[in-house]
Amino acid sequence: MRIEQLYQLFIQNYLVDTDTRNIRKGSLFFALKGDNFNGNKFVKKALTNGASYVVIDEVEYNNQPKTILVNNVLETLQKLAQYHRNQLKIPIIALTGSNGKTTTKELINCVLSKKYKTTATIGNLNNHIGVPLTLFAIQPTTEIGIIEMGANHIKEIDFLCNIAKPNFGLITNFGKAHLEGFGSVDGVIKGKSELYDFLRATKNVAFINTDDPIQMKQSQGIKTITFNNNKIKYIEANPFVKVQFNDIIIQSKLIGKYNYNNIAAAITIGDYFNVSLNDIKDAIENYEPINNRSQIITKDSLKIILDAYNANPSSMKVALENFNELKDKQKIVFLGDMFELGKDSSKEHQQIADFALSLNFDKVYLIGKAFSAIDAKNALVYSNFEDFETSNKNLNLKNSTLLIKGSRGMALERILNLL
Repeated sequence: MRIEQLYQLFIQNYLVDTDTRNIRKGSLFFALKGDNFNGNKFVKKALTNGASYVVIDEVEYNNQPKTILVNNVLETLQKLAQYHRNQLKIPIIALTGSNGKTTTKELINCVLSKKYKTTATIGNLNNHIGVPLTLFAIQPTTEIGIIEMGANHIKEIDFLCNIAKPNFGLITNFGKAHLEGFGSVDGVIKGKSELYDFLRATKNVAFINTDDPIQMKQSQGIKTITFNNNKIKYIEANPFVKVQFNDIIIQSKLIGKYNYNNIAAAITIGDYFNVSLNDIKDAIENYEPINNRSQIITKDSLKIILDAYNANPSSMKVALENFNELKDKQKIVFLGDMFELGKDSSKEHQQIADFALSLNFDKVYLIGKAFSAIDAKNALVYSNFEDFETSNKNLNLKNSTLLIKGSRGMALERILNLL
């Protein structure tokens, strides 16, 4: 079946699903495969649960009247998403970066949805499957699409751009993330800048923080909309970020000076798309982080900064810097391993441990295989969470402020159960 024909089936309901546990009635089901699963095996279940058609790539399962056999299900999903994008006559904003992508995307969506019907990436579905699924979620009523793009190797952003074909782009920052795949910080810069390369080639627009010299260098030759601390003034982060835009003060519910740039980007994009200043203020002031992303939690006499969704050396360092600036008296740090650092893992974990200890927090807990392999004599070190849990059945902490940060695989939010 040609993509054009498959598209006619898609637009009957504008629904695509890839998980039989969450099928919506009338959707196209794409039988994706992975290392530990094969969607082709669930043809009957998909149809029983309400799928209109099932796209498969193994001939032995082509025994139902509503199966569509293709050479490769994943490639077909991506080509159909690209075809759908080509039919859309709306602006698409793409964003990537080493840190803050999801928070920035959520802020942009909150701001733009004050005036427009928006469709944005759900959660962090930002890879070679998530980007197509976000595009499929764009309905005929959508006025602006907001697409988050993640990457851990060169050419990935380029690939996603050629599917989503953004008219506007934003790179939050360049940092020490996914070094194992990119090879180095220079590799990160090159890989993330593929968004700039696409915008340059297509003569489209980038939103640029001119206080970031790397963004300035990498975005040369692109039409830009700029922002910086002169246009959107940083006031404070104690603990929540407060900024000033024109004559309006915006008090966010986001902690850490590092969130200033994320807020400034959302303000700039909202202003560009003619969202009123009062609506921009209202959107940002009412946005609350969720899903372990810089959440502030109170529990008895404890104040907890839970930032356990993700971590890399760049985000870990700024989180520690921000924590150090807080005026709270008793401060305790729990850090979990940072993943995907490759050959630099030992060096980066040592540097973060040294930095955390140099700030003279009341206690520093280091949890994970990588942290346990370095020299951190003045920290409380555990090789895994189970060892930490066994030794700290009841942490018995009082009148303290805690920072909990680590990579998603460490699941450090489990510490809350010990408090």
